[in-house]
Amino acid sequence: MSYDPDALLDRRRLKIRLRFWQAVTLLVVLGAVLALLQAQGNLLRGERIVRVHIEGVIVHDEARNRALMRLAEDDDVRAVIIHIDSPGGSVVGGEDLYNKLRAVSEAKPVATVMGTVATSAAYMTAIAADKVFARAGSITGSIGVILQSANVSELLKTVGIEPIIVKSSELKGVPSPVEPLTLAGRAATESIVLDLYDFFVGLVIERRPMNVDVVRDLADGRVFSGRQAVENGLIDAIGDEASAIDWMVRERELPAGLPVETLHTPYDDDGLLKKISHLARKSLFSNALTLDGLVSLWQPAAH
Repeated sequence: MSYDPDALLDRRRLKIRLRFWQAVTLLVVLGAVLALLQAQGNLLRGERIVRVHIEGVIVHDEARNRALMRLAEDDDVRAVIIHIDSPGGSVVGGEDLYNKLRAVSEAKPVATVMGTVATSAAYMTAIAADKVFARAGSITGSIGVILQSANVSELLKTVGIEPIIVKSSELKGVPSPVEPLTLAGRAATESIVLDLYDFFVGLVIERRPMNVDVVRDLADGRVFSGRQAVENGLIDAIGDEASAIDWMVRERELPAGLPVETLHTPYDDDGLLKKISHLARKSLFSNALTLDGLVSLWQPAAH
């Protein structure tokens, strides 16, 4: 079989061109990936401080928990500043954040900076940090737990509706909006509220350098201004993010001049409106119907 030298030469040229364009395509794709990573801040970031915003109603958030754990494991993250602006939320949500921030604090300095409001479960979150700052006008405290329900059984009678309740025992589904709360039901409900209250107070006693009796006196559900909270020991100092960084540089040997990067976590698909609606249901209806934890949420009195 004979081979045409010109045909062989053409084939060789075609292969060279093909390899050239394959290499060009690979370089373009690689460049695009690197550019995307750089734009998202995932490349050549270096040592930095990370800013985390905790806002709105606090509930369990698995995506946020994973993001905080990544911060704890990232050696280039030298410190974390938690900005809190929240009236609180579920006890479980506050407990979750408290535990995750304590884990981060074991690896690097963590400071909290309170915004307009940091009460109830948000205060529980704040005290997980090594240092707690607030503005003079911040509202904080409201240490306590609440479960609200309503008895609408008389209202149902007026519109001709008779609830039919079949349950295995007296305390099943207590409290319920469609039947009066018995003494046994009230006692059972109060026991769980007080147990979670003791849990909350125990965290404050553990984290704040205060006498136990003083903590219990302050843990009566009232709120405090930032200035009052400094005076009574619930927080450490009046200050902002710059104050937190200055403290870290002075007390925790953090290098001066590190860039501050904001952590972006995926939003919960439920959205804020659904979260608020969910908490409202726990206030209006039986907690047995929405069983995912009691609420530690500051609710200003309506006048």
